[in-house]
Amino acid sequence: MSDRTERVWLITGASRGLGRAIAEVVLEAGDTVVATARSIPALDGLVERFGERVVPVALDVTDRAAVLAAVAEAAERTGRIDVLLNNAGYGLAGAVEEVNETQVRDQFDVNFFGALWVTQAVLPVMRRQGSGHLLQMSSIAGVTTYPNLGLYCASKWALEAVSETLAQEVAGFGVKVTLVEAGEFRTDWSAGSMVRATPKFAYDEVLAKRRHGLSGAYAHLQPGDPRKAGEALLKLTDEAEPPLRVLLGEGAADLAPNVLRARLAGWEEWDALARTTDFPAESGP
Repeated sequence: MSDRTERVWLITGASRGLGRAIAEVVLEAGDTVVATARSIPALDGLVERFGERVVPVALDVTDRAAVLAAVAEAAERTGRIDVLLNNAGYGLAGAVEEVNETQVRDQFDVNFFGALWVTQAVLPVMRRQGSGHLLQMSSIAGVTTYPNLGLYCASKWALEAVSETLAQEVAGFGVKVTLVEAGEFRTDWSAGSMVRATPKFAYDEVLAKRRHGLSGAYAHLQPGDPRKAGEALLKLTDEAEPPLRVLLGEGAADLAPNVLRARLAGWEEWDALARTTDFPAESGP
């Protein structure tokens, strides 16, 4: 008989892909899940399998008023929210010059502002409880950048910045924050969860490989196992002192340290120049 405490999770984007797999793992462990999706019928399979431990909620995370109302209703129905997994998101493929204004604003509305609105809605609940764990679904693209994914990367870098700040602000309330910097997981992310800008001829040669990689050709062929991601996050929420950042997947775990080493090397190379821009130190009397 397990002695772990059962928790209430709120998972956005729980109808498919990584969010669905994580929700299933969490439910199998005996926890309750407030599962959100744009369409309630998309959650029917979870409800049929797990019954009352699934609280299905129709939610467009870009609608702040709807987010606040939905989270308040979920907290009232379940009594508490122990873990928030801000998972809703999608990719935008296109060179920085190729993406249009609507595409960029939509990308940030979901990946950044959507996560921000849900976070703001959940925080009062967790502060009242004196406990809670915010799992912000970032990406290895929140650590490094990739050609043809510049605006997706930007949305994740923004999420990283606000979440790192948030962790400092809410620690005194007993609320933990973890950025989940995931690598490639076996889902349809590069197919059904991808918007593509109209390509410009000038970038055909430069981006040929990247465009093919994001065409959907590799959907469901990625190395990461979504269920194992769920198991890892479940384990993380059992920790008294979880990390601010955690990498998921061998590819991400290999790449991130190299990215930061290269950044440090660049700063060190130009350290002397950096130190030329202050006023001269004031001399003593």
